[in-house]
Amino acid sequence: MNEKIEKQRPTRYSQELRNALERLGIRVLTEVCDKHKCVDLAIPSARIDIEVDGEHHLTDAYQILKDLSRAHFSEKLGYATIHIPNHELKRNLGGIASAIAEASKLREELIHKHGRN
Repeated sequence: MNEKIEKQRPTRYSQELRNALERLGIRVLTEVCDKHKCVDLAIPSARIDIEVDGEHHLTDAYQILKDLSRAHFSEKLGYATIHIPNHELKRNLGGIASAIAEASKLREELIHKHGRN
């Protein structure tokens, strides 16, 4: 995969999720890139990447393969990736943000306690 990695502008749904998580006290980075990929959102303290996905992430075979590759590189860096469809955020932003906030706090505790995810 030798394509150039460029930062994108956050989508409406990823920005809404970021705002909701920040209101819950979670530090969230937007459009985090490394030499292999860019992820929509990242919670570094819990080593969680969040991808906010449109329908094409489930209906385009090439996009599915790209997403699998990106998740692989995140995993090699110790990050777990959550994929959230836009329509789910539209339906239940608050519930999703609350669950991710709680999970990130629990995961951060485990990382500090055991030095791993």
